[in-house]
Amino acid sequence: MIRYLSLIQFTDEGARNVDKSVQRASDFGKSVSDAGGNLVLQVWTVGQYDGCVVFEVPDEAVGSALLVKLAKNGNVRTQTMRCYNNQEFETVLKAVS
Repeated sequence: MIRYLSLIQFTDEGARNVDKSVQRASDFGKSVSDAGGNLVLQVWTVGQYDGCVVFEVPDEAVGSALLVKLAKNGNVRTQTMRCYNNQEFETVLKAVS
């Protein structure tokens, strides 16, 4: 599985509809699950970002499609990064050596 961390910011529309945020987050989690993935963590934050999700998906195409669909809904913008656990990062480091 490929793991991503997405930082979330409300759009103006998302801020106007903030009372529906928990349901939208639940819907995203279901979309991840339906796509064969796993929602690892979803939290709300205060500051520059309004929330963050960590999710795992079978491949990059699935991850990209989920994020494009989320953006298409118009409530949030995301900044997404690939995440590695220690074992996965060791593999990356071996390729650098």
